[in-house]
Amino acid sequence: MHLLLLGVSHKTAPVDLRERLDFSSRDLGAAVEALATRPSTAESVVLSTCNRSEIYVASSDPFQAREDVTAFLSEYHSLEPGVFMPHVFAHSDEAAARHLFRVAAGLDSLIVGEPQVLGQVKEAFQTASDRRCTGPILSKLFHWSFGVGKRVRTETALGEGAVSISFAAVALARKIFGRLERRRVVVIGAGEISTLTAEHLRTHGVGEMLITSRTAANAEALATAVGGVTVSWDEAMAALLHADIVVTATGSQRPILTRAHVEAAAGRRRSDPLFIIDMAVPRDVDAAVGDLEQVFLYNIDDLQSIVQENLSRRVAEIQHAEAIVSEELVKFASWQRSRGAVPTVVALRQRFDAIRRSELQRLDSKLAGLSPEARARVDEITRLIIEKLLLDPTEQLKALPDEETQVAYTEAVNRLFRLRANESTSEMPDTSTPIRPPERRRS
Repeated sequence: MHLLLLGVSHKTAPVDLRERLDFSSRDLGAAVEALATRPSTAESVVLSTCNRSEIYVASSDPFQAREDVTAFLSEYHSLEPGVFMPHVFAHSDEAAARHLFRVAAGLDSLIVGEPQVLGQVKEAFQTASDRRCTGPILSKLFHWSFGVGKRVRTETALGEGAVSISFAAVALARKIFGRLERRRVVVIGAGEISTLTAEHLRTHGVGEMLITSRTAANAEALATAVGGVTVSWDEAMAALLHADIVVTATGSQRPILTRAHVEAAAGRRRSDPLFIIDMAVPRDVDAAVGDLEQVFLYNIDDLQSIVQENLSRRVAEIQHAEAIVSEELVKFASWQRSRGAVPTVVALRQRFDAIRRSELQRLDSKLAGLSPEARARVDEITRLIIEKLLLDPTEQLKALPDEETQVAYTEAVNRLFRLRANESTSEMPDTSTPIRPPERRRS
C-alpha cells in the first residue's frame, strides 16, 4: 500500500481558488464518503481549513488514485482540472507523511505554531473514521501525526506567544487583569480586526460586551456573533465609566477618543484599570489618554512589536520542531516498510507450526501415556521453541533498511521454505484442526 497526498494551500493557491476548493463550508463527511466510493481511494481522509484543502489516500494503485482524486475534485467542486491542477501539490509515501506531520505540528501554517490546526487534523480523521473511510494505513498515519503535534507542543516553545494583532491584544489584557471572566468590554467599530478581537475576548469569558459603530447593520452582526449588545455612541461613552476594556478600530481620520472624553466619562481618578486597545490607522485615541492614572493605552505599533518579538522566538524553535518531525518520520517509515514483510512472516510461522503439529501427530502413540496436563505442556514447549527460533529472523526481516532489500530477502525466504501456495506440496500437513490431548484412559 502507498500513501498519496494531493492538495492546495496558502503557499500554492490564491485565496479565491482555495475558496472554490473548500470542503469545510459543506458536509465534510459526505465529501469523504463520496471520494471513498472509488476502489482506488477507499481509504481516504479530507482535511479542509481556511488555508488548505488536502486529500490523503492509502492505495495499492497510486497512479489510478491520483486520477480518481483529480476527477473527484473536478466533479465535487464543478471545476475543470486545468483551473486547479497548476496549483495542486502532490506527495507520496514518506513525503506525504512528512507533510502531515509538519501540518499537525503547526510548521506548515500561515502563522507558524498555531495550535488550532492539530484539532482540525483530528477532526478530519474522526470524520473519515466515523464514515468508515479509513483503514490500517491512514489510521496509523494520522494517530502518529497526533503524537508528533503533541511532542512539538510539549517539547518546544513553538506555540507560545501571541502572533496575531487581535490575539496579542487579548494576551495584554490578561497580563493586566489576570482572568478575564466577567470583565466589561466596549467595542467601537465593527470591522474585521474588531470582530477578531471581540471573538477572542468572548472565548476568554468576558462579561457584558457593548458594540457601537457608525454602520448599525455591522454593529448588529458583530453583537449577534459574540453575544453582545449594540449601543449608540453616547451610550458607549457613558459606559466607559464602568468599562474594563475598550477596543477601537474605526476609519476616522482624527481621534475619536480624546483625553477630555475619557476624563469626562471615567472620572479623573479610577480605582480599577482601564485597558484601551487602539487598532486604528490613523489612531482613534489621543496619545495623551495614556497619561491618565490607571489607564493603559496600546496602539497598533505596540501590538505589532509584540507580535514580531513572539514570531522571532518561534523561529528559534522551528529547528527543534523540525528535528522532532524527522525523528518521528524515521519511525513511521520503518513501520510502513515492516508491513511489506508481514505476509512472509505470517507464512513462515504457519509453515513452522505446521511441521511442529505434524511431528506431534506422528508421535501421538508414544505420547499417549502422558496425562492431559503433560500433553498440554509438551504442546506449549514446542510452540515456544518455534517462537524463539523465529524471533530474530522476524525482527531482522521487518527492520531491513529499504524496500528493495526487503523484497529480495522475502523472496529468498519464500523460496527457501516454499511458502507460496503454488510451491506447496503434499508434505504440508492439514493444520485446520489442532491436535488435542487424548482422553485419560480409565483403569
